[in-house]
Amino acid sequence: MNEKEIAELRRRLRPEKNNITHLRGCYVNEKRELVSQFDQPLSVLPQEEAEELLELLRRTFTGTLGKQLLDIPFTTQQVVDSPEHRLLMGLRQGEEDAVQLFFQTVAQNLAIEGTYLILLAWDTYDVPYRARDGHALEDASEEVFSYLLCAVCPLKEQRPALRYLPAEQSFRNLRMDGLVAAPAIGFLFPAFDDRTANLYGVLYHARDPQQPHPELVEKLFGQQPPMPAPQQQEVFQEILESSLADSCNYGVVQTIHEQLRSLMEEHKASKREDPLTISRQAVQGVLEQCGVPEPCLESFQQQCDQRFGEDAALIPGNLVDAKRFEVRTPDVVIRVNPDCSGLVETRVIDGCRYILIRANEQVEVNGVNIHID
Repeated sequence: MNEKEIAELRRRLRPEKNNITHLRGCYVNEKRELVSQFDQPLSVLPQEEAEELLELLRRTFTGTLGKQLLDIPFTTQQVVDSPEHRLLMGLRQGEEDAVQLFFQTVAQNLAIEGTYLILLAWDTYDVPYRARDGHALEDASEEVFSYLLCAVCPLKEQRPALRYLPAEQSFRNLRMDGLVAAPAIGFLFPAFDDRTANLYGVLYHARDPQQPHPELVEKLFGQQPPMPAPQQQEVFQEILESSLADSCNYGVVQTIHEQLRSLMEEHKASKREDPLTISRQAVQGVLEQCGVPEPCLESFQQQCDQRFGEDAALIPGNLVDAKRFEVRTPDVVIRVNPDCSGLVETRVIDGCRYILIRANEQVEVNGVNIHID
């Protein structure tokens, strides 16, 4: 899915737009026991409560593709015949046995401390026909997209606080239990690719990119989630250091950062809908232009294929931080405007290694303007 398709579904989760007939929910305690369940028609809820529940569901569509929002594909064999896909199809149809099995599967496999609430919502969307100019024609529907949306929301306990109770005309120290927090995880099935149902995919939401809960992804979808975005950056840095060895100098790292930033800026300016990805070969081409020797290039290729997978589609925003450029030693940290990373260079003078910063403009030390003679 791309950002435009995600935004289209997110806009549906408003009181006046959705076709959600009812919500199913399950409360799970800290012992992983199913304590209580509910089946609540959305239409009979007070407006404020309905809006709050829709907001929780809408939060499963928040985040950045490749970080908090992950596309998880199914193999053809899984779609033809697999327990995980049968469970999802049964859930999509609202089958009671599938709902109960799903609640049990989540409770037994999800590693979340404390109590939480599992929410399930079913919606049908008359997908408007989109003209060539991009405008939607609300009266012309291409198809009906029937989908399931799940949100798993931790329940937070608040500290006791002194409150005044008018009915009792007294003060009491009370605690509010069961405050529903934003979803820790969630998913959409089937995926909404090219504005149509794709039974070969799930859009998975993990609020914390460093903890996508692979234990549950593997159990529910029979797949491992993509490597978390922060880990992708760490792995990429490790590959550069180990494969390039002595060729891993300032110029090479600065050029890679600059090239990837340039790709991200061009993609943003073009307003293309599909997420930006690059191949390992493209990064290897940048290294080759920097004069990295052939043995190092071969080592880079082998390590990338081993750590990321052969022919992996790499996300530039997960490999480098486009908004930060930093030079660090054990005693000094230099933060540079990414647009001006060329002002820094490294050099050996009289046998000593130096980091040089070109300073043609004003220089301050502890807030005091100084002169450089």
